[in-house]
Amino acid sequence: MLFSLQVKGYKSIIAGFKVLTKVLPVPKPTLFTGPGSSLELCVSMAHMDTKKVLIVTDKVLVEIGLLKPLLAKLDSLNVAYVIYDGILPDPTNVQVDAGLSILERHRCDAVLAFGGGSSMDAAKLISARATNKKTVEQLQGVLKVRKACLPLYVIPTTAGTGSEVSVGAVVSDPNTHKKSLVIDPKLVPKMAALDGALMTGLPPMITAATGMDALTHAIESYVSVLASEETDGYALAATRLIMENLPKAVEQGDDVDVRQAMAMGSFYAGLSMTKASLGYVHAISHSFGAKYRTPHGIGNALVLPHVLDYSKPAVAERLAKLAEVSGLDVANKSDSDAAQLFIDRIREMLESFGLSTTLDLLKREDIPELAKAALKEAHYNYPVPLYMDQRTCEGVIGKMLVG
Repeated sequence: MLFSLQVKGYKSIIAGFKVLTKVLPVPKPTLFTGPGSSLELCVSMAHMDTKKVLIVTDKVLVEIGLLKPLLAKLDSLNVAYVIYDGILPDPTNVQVDAGLSILERHRCDAVLAFGGGSSMDAAKLISARATNKKTVEQLQGVLKVRKACLPLYVIPTTAGTGSEVSVGAVVSDPNTHKKSLVIDPKLVPKMAALDGALMTGLPPMITAATGMDALTHAIESYVSVLASEETDGYALAATRLIMENLPKAVEQGDDVDVRQAMAMGSFYAGLSMTKASLGYVHAISHSFGAKYRTPHGIGNALVLPHVLDYSKPAVAERLAKLAEVSGLDVANKSDSDAAQLFIDRIREMLESFGLSTTLDLLKREDIPELAKAALKEAHYNYPVPLYMDQRTCEGVIGKMLVG
């Protein structure tokens, strides 16, 4: 009885989000696609009268020379730049502070993210803090970014996070490991380049993990109660591209066409996620990340089939449609059987990638705490199709124990 009353309260919160998504305009970045599109973005950025740009990236990308063509292009365009390469996986507010300090010291008038989701999220918050003069903690939440951000341009080097099109950014506190989520349409970049040629050197495991992150965005937004005709189109396109191309990208990483298809799949999934939101997979994955430092994409991958097993009775028809666009043989199958075919295919993919659906670090005594954290995040933020109570969530997480 108590849980049913709580669910009514959660649904009223989501109803408010639904109204907000209808009346709040969400911009899309000007998009450049294809090999060499990262250099096209530089030209357009120069045409925006950019004088000096802060490039937010990581040391690995600098060391392997992936930035060199872009820097040469900026030099030819007479656009000055300062490189901040201090971004690490799971970026922190300390890294954002450091980037902002460099930006202010060198008087940069724009920010360019070059890297994965960590670099893009950090760049978003550096851009926001440059004009809003607030800490990350003060910007945390929904619609707290009052002033327009410094012009932000992004060049993703992985296909997964969708940060190049999303309204959100996440960083953590290095001391407490608590994550700060900032959500505001002002965080959407001005321009984005999806350059598959930049992704051909990604190792298979990173390719698999980031690709599963993108697939999770597509699936969770498609089964969301906030899904619409618009987001359905994006989610279905993303699922088709990812299910077809992710195994190829893991096996044949140097195929530029496959990498480009994955970049587009991630982008479409990001568009769908931005308006239809996420669900329990992300909530549980985030709790694993906070407790065990589990990488986000790997966390999503291991949680996804378990949550789909739980949600299937409520979303079988939708999962059946995902099976169909994934090229699976659903002829003469019931929605339930087709949905199971889709879930089974995900498990097969994970096994072929070497990604587990159990977590070595997971301890039985940690499960109540993990479930509590996941439910707190999900029930106040995500439009899930079938609610879990504490005991149910503990049961779902328990299936991820080894042995």
